[in-house]
Formats: sequence, structure tokens, C-alpha cells
Amino acid sequence: MHRRSAVLSYHRGNKPIAPPGYRRHRPEATLLYQLVAEHYAGFRDRRAAEGRPLPRYVEDEFEAYLKCGLLEHGFLRLKCDSCQAEKLVAFSCKRRGFCPSCGARRMAETAALLVDNVLPQQPVRQWVLSLPFALRYLLATRPEVVTQVLGIVYRAISSHLIRKAGLTRASAVTGAVTLIQRFGSALNLNVHFHLLVLDGVYRRAGEGRLRFVPVPAPSTEELKRLVQRIAERIGRSLERSGLITRDIENAYLAFDPSEEASMHGLLGSSITYRIGTGPREGQKVFTLQTLPAEPDAPRREVAESSGFSLHAGIAAKASQRDKVERLARYVSRPPVATERLALTGSGHVRYTLKTPYRDGTTHVIFEPEDFIARLAALVPKPRAHLTRYHGVFAPASPDRVQIVPSTRSAAATERGEVSVSDRQRAMSWAQRLKRVFAIDIETCQQCGGHLRVIASIETPAVIERILEYLGGDAESVDPAHPSRAPPTGDRLV
Repeated sequence: MHRRSAVLSYHRGNKPIAPPGYRRHRPEATLLYQLVAEHYAGFRDRRAAEGRPLPRYVEDEFEAYLKCGLLEHGFLRLKCDSCQAEKLVAFSCKRRGFCPSCGARRMAETAALLVDNVLPQQPVRQWVLSLPFALRYLLATRPEVVTQVLGIVYRAISSHLIRKAGLTRASAVTGAVTLIQRFGSALNLNVHFHLLVLDGVYRRAGEGRLRFVPVPAPSTEELKRLVQRIAERIGRSLERSGLITRDIENAYLAFDPSEEASMHGLLGSSITYRIGTGPREGQKVFTLQTLPAEPDAPRREVAESSGFSLHAGIAAKASQRDKVERLARYVSRPPVATERLALTGSGHVRYTLKTPYRDGTTHVIFEPEDFIARLAALVPKPRAHLTRYHGVFAPASPDRVQIVPSTRSAAATERGEVSVSDRQRAMSWAQRLKRVFAIDIETCQQCGGHLRVIASIETPAVIERILEYLGGDAESVDPAHPSRAPPTGDRLV
């Protein structure tokens, strides 16, 4: 089952079979889908008429989203081996931009992978680095520079941990996984890094063995020194590469963005909280401030320097594997939370901030086409990797074999405790659904038998005949089981 969307009941005889607890998520009933369906084509055509067409990869993202989860664009047939009951499973777009359903899938898969196969049972701390506006634009348009910048960030953090443990790079190693987020709470383009870093280092104990040494949380002063070091090193590196120029007070982008001319305005407007299209293009986005402004007091566990911001206030103990998985879900969550999306009485799009700003702002308001522009800016370029592995977690690391949980399974395999096929079998999407949502789609709700895929229906004529036969029952919704939104993650403090 290489594609995923929601599950819909099929027929046995003349009766529809509705598995309790799970129904097709019906994207066409969501406000997000309705806004894209109504306004995307006009936005695309207007950009083309103005000589600023959308790149092909952005158009592909929107067009695929408009087909995601809809039975009329194809589905799988699942059949119970025991009672012969059938279900239909609509295909998904599998895109990385703004699709909430596919984003939720990727979130669940990423979190399960990290907890089960990458992060050992050791303490983990989240380090979050935010970047100045100019660097957000640079990294959004030049994905290859992300590797250069992220390498500097990881080396600075790992060196800090090794020194704090009283060791040297020759005698100790550490590791991290970086989830690169491209969005902010206001649907703004905000490229920043969430690093899940081992809260300690591995000391080389001789004969190739590694021993874990925990490290205390960084102090405020240590964070300040660290963010200053990171800012200075990134500035020097980008200057040597000819990507920025600096004077005494400021830094400026020095590369030619002409290759991104069609997206230049959209990306810049999204980064700087401005309107990206229409007669008010370039003006500030309208906001609602429904709470009193907070005093401008320094934030705990956050250090700032030259537009960089470093936070390291959330950690999980070695025994808190559930918290590690919740944290991994949080940092890999999709950008659009559909439950925070609404229309105003005048037809504008209102989006609620996850956390109010310190000035009391709780909502941002968009014209419908400017909302589409925001979505377009969030689409990553093709082949731009958003998950990176460092140190002992890097695929080429010679120490990885002793650290990652899957290696311990391999050792058990050699002792005959676990079969090779069991160790190598990846967790299926159905298994992840069960793990994250407590939903089981592999088991028949009629008799408890096993469901298996018997056909992939992609021919339009066949699709039309099947859906015509099912009629209204194909789209029926059981009031007892309304469609669900992706999980937003539990509170992590």
C-alpha cells in the first residue's frame, strides 16, 4: 500500500460496511480544500499574466493536493480473507508542502522511525535555532546552503557538549537529528532548525566501546556565548562563499536571485509578514490583537544575537520514550492546522496563532488569494532534504552500529532471538495509524479477519462505474464518527 488517504466502506450485498472509529477524512469538506479549489486557479493565472508564473513544482503541489483523498482520482480495494467484506482506500498526494493529511502521515512516520530505529534510550534535548530574515530567504532559495549552515550549528553544539563533559573530540562523540521547519505560527515562511541532540556524549572506553556521559542543561550564559559563536561562524562562512557581504553593522545577501524571480516576491513577503499579491502587495498583513501586550521582559532559556535565537529548554529523560515521541511529532508536524482556520463574515481568511505574540496578537487575516500565496511560499524545492542526521546517527558513522536501537535488534538476530525479516520489515502506514490514532484498518470490523489489498483502481472509466454503483453510500458520513484532524501533539513542558 504505497499511497495513503482515508478508508471508506465498500458493499457486501446491498449493505454498506462501515468500520467504526475511522472514515475517509473527506478533504473536500474542509475549509482549506475549499479555499484552494476556489482561488488557486485564479491566483495561478494572474501570476502568469503578470509575467511571474509559479514554478512547476509549486503548481504540481496544488494540483496533487486537489486530488488527495478523493475516490474519483483512484483508490485501493481491500478485502477480508474471512468474510469477503471490502473497503475502498483513496490515494493520497504524498506531498511535503501544506497537505494536512500527508503531513500527519509524515509526522507519525518520522516520530516512529526516530524512536524505534535511531534515538537510543538516552536523554535527549531539543535545541531550536531561529535565523535572521535574510538567511531565511537564502536557505529557502538555496537548499544546498542549508548543509553548510547546519554543519556549523551542529559542530558548535557538539563541541559545547564535549567540552562540558571534560573531554575532547578525539575521545568523545555525540549525535543529533535535525528537523528543518519552514513555517511559523502565522503561516509565514520561517526556515529554522529543530535539533534533537543527545543530552550528553559518548566517551571512547577502549576496544571500540562507547560509554554514555550525561551533560547538565546549558545555562543562560552558555546559551548566549553559543549563539554568538554560531552567528559569527555562519557569517564568516557565508562571506567566504560569496553569499553575503558585511559592513560594521549589517550583512547583505550578495548572490543573484534572478533564478527565483518568479517566487522572489512571494518568499520575501511571507518571511517579512507582508501581503504577497493583489492591490495591497507589500503592505503589512492585517492582524488582530485581542490580548494585552506582555511586558518586554527577557525570555528564559532563550539567547539572542544578531537576529539569531537559540532555545534549549525542553528535554526528555532516558526513561521518557513517550515524551521523546511526542517531541518528535511536534517538530515534524505539518504547517497548516485546519482547526485554526476560519472565514470572517466579510469572506477573509482568519488564522489563529498557536501561541499569542507578546504584543497581544492572536490572529492573522488574509485575503483569499494572499492565503494561497502563503501556501505557495511554504512548498519546499524538490530534493531539498528536511531531515538530517549528524554525528553517531549519520549513515556513514563507524560508531552508529553501537548506538542506534536497530543495531541492538541485529545483535539479537545473530543470537536467534529475532528473525531477519522481522527486523527489516518497516512499520506500515496501517500500523502507524494504530500506534498514533488507536485506529486499526488491517482488521475487518465485521469478523476480525485480515484485510488485504486486492486491486489498485486507477482507470477513470472503472473508477466511475464503481462509484456510480455505490451511489450516495460512497460518500455517506456516520454522525457517530466525524472526520478527524491531524494531532497537534501534547504539551511538552
